[in-house]
Amino acid sequence: QVQLVESGGGSVQAGGSLRLSCAVSGSTFSSFSLAWFRQAPGKEREGVSGISKFGFARYTDSVRGRFTVSKDNISNRLYLQMDSLKPEDTAIYYCAAGWGESGLSAFGYNFWGQGTQVTVSS
Repeated sequence: QVQLVESGGGSVQAGGSLRLSCAVSGSTFSSFSLAWFRQAPGKEREGVSGISKFGFARYTDSVRGRFTVSKDNISNRLYLQMDSLKPEDTAIYYCAAGWGESGLSAFGYNFWGQGTQVTVSS
Protein backbone atom coordinates (compact mmCIF):
# COMPACT_ATOMS: atom_id res chain seq x y z
CA GLN A 1 0.00 0.00 0.00
CA VAL A 2 2.73 2.46 0.96
CA GLN A 3 5.55 3.20 -1.44
CA LEU A 4 8.65 5.29 -0.89
CA VAL A 5 10.96 6.33 -3.70
CA GLU A 6 14.24 8.12 -3.06
CA SER A 7 15.98 10.43 -5.49
CA GLY A 8 18.74 13.00 -5.49
CA GLY A 9 21.76 10.84 -4.80
CA GLY A 10 24.95 11.15 -6.74
CA SER A 11 28.66 11.80 -6.56
CA VAL A 12 30.15 14.99 -5.14
CA GLN A 13 33.44 16.25 -3.83
CA ALA A 14 34.02 16.69 -0.14
CA GLY A 15 32.49 19.94 1.00
CA GLY A 16 29.74 19.77 -1.57
CA SER A 17 26.01 19.45 -1.14
CA LEU A 18 23.19 17.18 -2.17
CA ARG A 19 19.49 17.20 -1.49
CA LEU A 20 17.75 13.87 -1.20
CA SER A 21 14.04 13.56 -1.78
CA CYS A 22 11.63 10.80 -0.86
CA ALA A 23 8.21 10.62 -2.46
CA VAL A 24 5.64 8.84 -0.32
CA SER A 25 2.41 7.46 -1.71
CA GLY A 26 -0.35 5.05 -0.78
CA SER A 27 -1.37 6.38 2.61
CA THR A 28 -1.72 9.52 4.69
CA PHE A 29 1.67 11.18 4.59
CA SER A 30 1.03 13.57 7.45
CA SER A 31 0.38 10.72 9.88
CA PHE A 32 3.84 9.18 9.43
CA SER A 33 7.02 9.45 11.33
CA LEU A 34 9.73 9.66 8.70
CA ALA A 35 13.44 9.05 8.71
CA TRP A 36 16.58 8.71 6.67
CA PHE A 37 18.94 5.81 7.20
CA ARG A 38 22.20 4.97 5.53
CA GLN A 39 24.38 1.94 5.11
CA ALA A 40 28.04 2.19 4.21
CA PRO A 41 30.17 -0.75 3.06
CA GLY A 42 31.08 -2.97 5.98
CA LYS A 43 28.80 -1.15 8.39
CA GLU A 44 25.32 -1.68 9.70
CA ARG A 45 22.44 0.52 8.75
CA GLU A 46 22.30 3.62 10.90
CA GLY A 47 19.73 6.28 11.48
CA VAL A 48 20.77 9.63 10.05
CA SER A 49 17.83 11.91 10.62
CA GLY A 50 14.18 11.62 11.44
CA ILE A 51 11.16 13.85 11.68
CA SER A 52 7.97 13.09 13.56
CA LYS A 53 4.47 13.70 12.32
CA PHE A 54 4.53 16.83 14.46
CA GLY A 55 7.71 18.10 12.84
CA PHE A 56 10.22 17.30 15.57
CA ALA A 57 13.59 16.49 14.04
CA ARG A 58 16.41 14.25 15.20
CA TYR A 59 19.95 13.85 13.91
CA THR A 60 22.75 11.48 14.58
CA ASP A 61 25.74 13.29 16.05
CA SER A 62 27.93 12.87 12.98
CA VAL A 63 25.60 14.89 10.75
CA ARG A 64 24.17 17.44 13.16
CA GLY A 65 24.87 20.93 11.87
CA ARG A 66 25.49 19.70 8.33
CA PHE A 67 22.24 17.95 7.40
CA THR A 68 18.71 19.30 7.58
CA VAL A 69 15.60 17.16 7.41
CA SER A 70 12.28 18.58 6.30
CA LYS A 71 8.97 17.48 4.91
CA ASP A 72 6.23 18.89 2.76
CA ASN A 73 2.78 17.64 3.72
CA ILE A 74 1.24 18.98 0.53
CA SER A 75 3.54 17.25 -1.94
CA ASN A 76 4.06 14.22 0.34
CA ARG A 77 7.82 14.49 0.18
CA LEU A 78 10.57 14.04 2.69
CA TYR A 79 13.85 15.85 2.15
CA LEU A 80 17.37 15.66 3.45
CA GLN A 81 19.57 18.63 2.66
CA MET A 82 23.18 17.52 3.03
CA ASP A 83 25.84 20.21 3.21
CA SER A 84 29.56 20.06 3.92
CA LEU A 85 29.64 16.45 2.83
CA LYS A 86 32.49 14.25 3.94
CA PRO A 87 33.83 11.02 2.47
CA GLU A 88 32.48 9.18 5.49
CA ASP A 89 28.98 10.18 4.41
CA THR A 90 29.33 7.80 1.48
CA ALA A 91 26.55 5.24 1.75
CA ILE A 92 23.27 4.11 0.35
CA TYR A 93 20.59 6.32 1.83
CA TYR A 94 17.13 4.98 2.53
CA CYS A 95 13.97 6.75 3.52
CA ALA A 96 11.57 5.06 5.87
CA ALA A 97 8.09 5.62 7.26
CA GLY A 98 6.30 4.33 10.32
CA TRP A 99 3.08 4.85 12.19
CA GLY A 100 4.62 5.57 15.57
CA GLU A 101 7.22 7.93 16.96
CA SER A 102 10.30 5.83 16.36
CA GLY A 103 13.20 8.25 16.40
CA LEU A 104 16.21 6.76 14.66
CA SER A 105 15.53 3.12 15.47
CA ALA A 106 15.10 1.10 12.29
CA PHE A 107 12.80 -1.34 14.05
CA GLY A 108 10.19 1.36 14.42
CA TYR A 109 9.68 1.80 10.69
CA ASN A 110 7.33 -0.26 8.58
CA PHE A 111 7.99 0.95 5.05
CA TRP A 112 11.25 1.47 3.23
CA GLY A 113 12.48 2.83 -0.05
CA GLN A 114 15.02 1.03 -2.19
CA GLY A 115 17.80 3.50 -1.52
CA THR A 116 19.87 6.04 -3.40
CA GLN A 117 23.65 6.06 -3.57
CA VAL A 118 25.60 8.99 -2.20
CA THR A 119 29.31 9.05 -2.93
CA VAL A 120 31.61 11.74 -1.55
CA SER A 121 35.14 11.95 -2.89
CA SER A 122 38.05 13.69 -1.20
